[in-house]
Amino acid sequence: MKKIIFYITGVIIVFLMFLTTRRNLQSGISLILTVGVLFMLFMCYFYFEKNDMGTKEIAIIATLSAFSAASRILFAPIPNVQPVTFLIALTGFVFGSYEGLLVGSTSAFLSNIFIGQGPWTPWQMFSWGIIGVISGLWGKRGKEVSALKFSIVCFLFGFMFDWIMNLWSLVSFVGSVNLKSIISVYVAGITFDILHGGSSFVFSIIFYESFLKIFKRYKRRLICNIN
Repeated sequence: MKKIIFYITGVIIVFLMFLTTRRNLQSGISLILTVGVLFMLFMCYFYFEKNDMGTKEIAIIATLSAFSAASRILFAPIPNVQPVTFLIALTGFVFGSYEGLLVGSTSAFLSNIFIGQGPWTPWQMFSWGIIGVISGLWGKRGKEVSALKFSIVCFLFGFMFDWIMNLWSLVSFVGSVNLKSIISVYVAGITFDILHGGSSFVFSIIFYESFLKIFKRYKRRLICNIN
């Protein structure tokens, strides 16, 4: 059941991304996006209500989503400097891919309520969601990871997020997508890529150890409550 909802969630996000490429739908994209996200969240939280983890995991995911969104809003005045990528990566690493996907996509939607919703939102949901998924697969191996290693990966995640968002810029603003336009868009965004990757590295190297202990403590409590 969990895998089915996981895939459905991914399909909804990708479908919303596709809709943003249709110029005739851009004027109503906020309403379509809201309906799609609410349906996605309903399915996810309905699943948690029915499984053994129940409301406790819902509370953790909601708290992490709200915290990530708030951290993005707090640093919004500084272009592309934000701890969100680190927080989502750590969420997926500790709690799993599904939780990482949910927190990543929800954080983007929640923060954009204050920063600004638009056709870019589904792409941000996908970008942070996929970071949560990859981190979950990494954490599933069960091996200890040093702060430096995790921070380097967060640095790369920052670049990955921006490179996916560059695809949205190409689709939305560039008339013809060719090698020249692709190079121009990616070169123009390199400064923002460095800021995102660099800030993700800094937040990780500072907070990784302490946040990892907190996240693992909550996960242990969650498992103990189930047992």
